Amino acid sequence: MIAPLEDSHGRAVSYMRISVTDRCNLRCTYCAGEGMEFIPHPDILRYEEIMDLISMSRNLGVQKVRFTGGEPFVRKGFADFMVAAAGRFPEIDMCVTTNATLIGEHVEGLARAGIRRVNISLDTMDRSKYERITGRDQFLTVRENIDRCLDAGMALKVNAVAMKGVNDDEMGDFVEFAARRALDFRFIEFMPVGLETGWDDSLVWTADDILAEAGKYANLSPVTGEGQRRRGPARMYDIEGGKGRIGLITPYTNHFCATCNRLRITSDGMLRTCLFSDKVYRLRPALRHPRLNVDAVERIIRAAGRSKPIGHELLERMSAGQEGVCSTRMASIGG
Repeated sequence: MIAPLEDSHGRAVSYMRISVTDRCNLRCTYCAGEGMEFIPHPDILRYEEIMDLISMSRNLGVQKVRFTGGEPFVRKGFADFMVAAAGRFPEIDMCVTTNATLIGEHVEGLARAGIRRVNISLDTMDRSKYERITGRDQFLTVRENIDRCLDAGMALKVNAVAMKGVNDDEMGDFVEFAARRALDFRFIEFMPVGLETGWDDSLVWTADDILAEAGKYANLSPVTGEGQRRRGPARMYDIEGGKGRIGLITPYTNHFCATCNRLRITSDGMLRTCLFSDKVYRLRPALRHPRLNVDAVERIIRAAGRSKPIGHELLERMSAGQEGVCSTRMASIGG
């Protein structure tokens, strides 16, 4: 029986992000960096356990599940697992966030299985800069796989972390890229998540400045009504005469905590109710306990979800020099 989960602020959960691995084949400076330690394989949720979590999530009112990493496709068998999950739960909107370096051979199979929406990370239009940011020369592969996804009829969102001094000189190329393709190109403000990301307030390319810069290269008009509501936290803008859209995601300067509808489960089975908090709830021990089962996990999630915090209040505490904000690297959280 479905009894939707609602927190103490009146926000209903409908979206669950599940990380399938903390490993990645890239080393993006703002996310992970070199020399990291990975979660031991026995501590990673098994695919069968993830299936159980998805099945249980329907009782909470979850309508959308997004698989994340690390990089999901570095995990052996992930594409087959996602196809199987889509087939088992056709009523749930299944999607994936990826760096698009490894998805190419799987695109057609995913599309046939009904997986129609993909988010791809791409922070620059410059091949050499891409290698500096990610530590790998995979730019051309990513560009090719973006086109593969579009050719397969997938709804595509391309996400760029907006950083001053890194990619704030590329707006003309970003707008042209979006104008020529039927996709959403979204800029995400650089967030203070993790201790090894090099984050500094001076590096934040704010949404207002991004929008002003984009306006130099195209006439933009806000997407309104149902078209905007379906775009989640992003403020979307049509490009006059273009096929795609520009989006702004503003966790730093203009939070969207009041409408947050998501829970996050890390690859080692920890529930995080807020991206900006290090508070976690251990689900894996309950899943694997011989006298407990997924019903116990549901009880844990319901209790935790009711006390889901307001993220921007945690950011304000960080600005005041207080503890309590997320120090875990983004690759371990799952974004």
